[in-house]
Amino acid sequence: MSWQSVPQYPQYQDPNQQYNYGGYPPQGGYGGGPPQGGYPPYAQGGAQPYPQGPYGQPYGQGPPPGGYAPQPGFIQPPPAAGGYGAYDDPESQPKNFSFDDQSIRRGFIRKVYLILMGQLLVTFGAVALFVFHQGTKDFAAKNMWLFWVALGVMLVTMLCMACCDSVRRQTPTNFIFLGLFTIAQSFLMGVTATRYAPNEVLLAVGITAAVCLALTLFAMQTKYDFTMMGGILIACMVVFLIFGIVAMFMKGKIITLVYASFGALLFSVYLIYDTQLMMGGDHKYSISPEEYIFAALNLYLDIINIFMYILTIIGASRD
Repeated sequence: MSWQSVPQYPQYQDPNQQYNYGGYPPQGGYGGGPPQGGYPPYAQGGAQPYPQGPYGQPYGQGPPPGGYAPQPGFIQPPPAAGGYGAYDDPESQPKNFSFDDQSIRRGFIRKVYLILMGQLLVTFGAVALFVFHQGTKDFAAKNMWLFWVALGVMLVTMLCMACCDSVRRQTPTNFIFLGLFTIAQSFLMGVTATRYAPNEVLLAVGITAAVCLALTLFAMQTKYDFTMMGGILIACMVVFLIFGIVAMFMKGKIITLVYASFGALLFSVYLIYDTQLMMGGDHKYSISPEEYIFAALNLYLDIINIFMYILTIIGASRD
C-alpha cells in the first residue's frame, strides 16, 4: 500500500505557533515526505484551502480568546486578586486618625490657654496699676473720655470677632483685634476697680482664681455634658439682662447682692460650658480647632465677669 492511500487525519495545529499561514514545509526535517502519523493538510489532494485569517485561523472564527496564544514554555502568571494593576500596598490599609485628632485638639487647647494667660496678665496688671498707683487713678479720674473711648473700642472689636469669621480666623488680623479688645477691657476693669479698696480687689482676685480653677477641673473630669445646655443658658442670659435693667432703677443692697450672685453663678456655668466646647472629645458639641481666638475670647469674658460680680458682692457686703 502506498503512503497516499493510507487514511490520514487532519494535521494538528500547535497553538504556540502563532503565524502558521500554510505553504511552509512541515518542521522536523522531512523535506517533501509525508508527515508522520496523520493526513496531509486539507489543501492536498486537489482541494483549495480555506483562506487564513491574521491569527492562523479560518475566517469567521476570529482570533483566539484572550489574546495571542502563549509561546512554548511560557507560563501565564495568575491574575491579580485586586483587578488590573492591583498590588499590595501596605499603606492602603484603613488608617486610624483618632491619634491625630487628639494631637490637634491638645495643641488647640494649649494655644487657647496660652492666649488666655496673656490676656489675664494684661488685665490684672492694669487692675493692679489702677488700684495701687495713685497717679494712674488720678489720671483716669481727670480724663473720663478715655473710659468712653475704651468702651466703644471694646464693643466694636468684640462684635467684629463674634460676628465675622474672617476677622477671628485670619492672622494677624485676629491677634490685632484681640489685642485691642484686651487693652480696652483692661482699662475698663482698672477704672472699675478704683471704686474698691485694695484688699477687696485682692480678695476678689483670689476667690476668682480658686473658683475658675475648680470649675475648669470639674469641666474636664465630669461625665455630664454641659454643651447641650446652650438654649437654657441663652434663656437665663435674657432673664439676667432684663433683671439688670430693672436693678438700674431699683437701687438697694439686697437687689445688688441678688443680681451679682445670679451673674456670678450664670458665668460660672458658662465657664464650664465653654471649657467643654473647647475640649471636644465625647461631648455632643465642640468648637473647631481653627477658632482658637473665639475660644480664648469666650473663656476670658467668663473669667472677667466672674471677677467683676464677685467684686460687686464683696463691695455690697461692705456697704
